[in-house]
Amino acid sequence: MNADGSDRGLTDADIERAAEAVRAGDPVVYPTETVYGLGADATDPTAVERVYELKDRSRDKPLSVAFGGVEAALSLVPASDRAERFARAFLPGPVTVVVDRGDALAPELTDGGPRVGIRVPDHRTARTLAGAAGPITATSANRSGAGSVRRVADLDPRIRDGCAVVLDGGETPGGESTVVDPDRGVIHRAGPLADEIREWLASEP
Repeated sequence: MNADGSDRGLTDADIERAAEAVRAGDPVVYPTETVYGLGADATDPTAVERVYELKDRSRDKPLSVAFGGVEAALSLVPASDRAERFARAFLPGPVTVVVDRGDALAPELTDGGPRVGIRVPDHRTARTLAGAAGPITATSANRSGAGSVRRVADLDPRIRDGCAVVLDGGETPGGESTVVDPDRGVIHRAGPLADEIREWLASEP
């Protein structure tokens, strides 16, 4: 990965091909600033169900959503004032912000629940894909219970064969995003920027 979060060898045409697949209802694999993600149209219930099937993931485990930018995310979810301020402070970045899902995103993402995690990856390829395809699922490209994938060569055959496009951006840094519900002041999973996030939650009304 280059310093700007772009990927050696991937072209805009490659990303557009993946975006076309997502718009057609197919899942794709894409690199992020943490691990490889499994992306599908987050507004399409059938596409979201396909992600659960590929991962063998229980429907009661929500899927997060990636956007091409903070404005795109805030235009589609009914975030509170506090959640909006938090998102503007920490996104793009390795942070998942829990907000009200609203009506634009597929309820299958959260098994019908009212809250969803949103991401704006600190990674040019991931943001470009999400911007071109619309909001996409942001879940790691692995079978449920297996380790996250940092290299395309390590993808489970079921995931690889089930995706229309695999964007190979080389080895990713690894790790998991920090998951935060700013409205409730709760860090559900601590990871990158956790200390700064705790300070923000304690100091911001």
